[in-house]
Amino acid sequence: MGITSAWAISSHNDSVTDELAPRVLPLIAAERQDPRAQESRRLWHRSPLPDHRTWYGPPTAGDPLTEAVASFLQLTAGGEHIQQLYDGMCPDDGFRLVHDVWERDESPEQMFLSIQSKDYALASFFHAIGPRRAALIPGWCGSFLLTATEVRSTLPRVERALSFGQEERAAAEAQDWLDYAPDEETVLTGPLRQWRQAAEAGLGLCGVNLHIY
Repeated sequence: MGITSAWAISSHNDSVTDELAPRVLPLIAAERQDPRAQESRRLWHRSPLPDHRTWYGPPTAGDPLTEAVASFLQLTAGGEHIQQLYDGMCPDDGFRLVHDVWERDESPEQMFLSIQSKDYALASFFHAIGPRRAALIPGWCGSFLLTATEVRSTLPRVERALSFGQEERAAAEAQDWLDYAPDEETVLTGPLRQWRQAAEAGLGLCGVNLHIY
């Protein structure tokens, strides 16, 4: 059975981020504090994964690479706490992620959205940029909630994470295994565009990395 996932970064004014904070921030904190997730991230930081084209083949129990890849994919698949935002397990007051966050503004320029079938956008993004650059991205594994002030203050970090020299970009693009339409933003271009645009407009950002089904 296939899966569908989504990684979204949407822009909002501070009245919206203030409204979302009691729902989103505790869930992100719970993900960050999960011992299994922390260990998976430590493993990835200690031993970054090799070229993704070496991952494939019959799985071998006890093989270090097989186990490291499984750990990394679990880390980047969207945690069970954040999943509550999509599954409707938050207090039953009518709040729904799609309608109350992703569709809050009808302008497509106000959002970066990567929906993947049988894959996870964040996994490809993190692998392509590597753990050192990924550590500069606020929040936890693609999920964050930032006010306009926080967007402006974190923009230099995100620019360091997602700005590449010619050879660096070619190497990162080679490790981004997702397929894109000709006019589609990639995981290496969309997040930085969104950050810069929000900072210029004085908006906050809500990032959510989900396993939809």
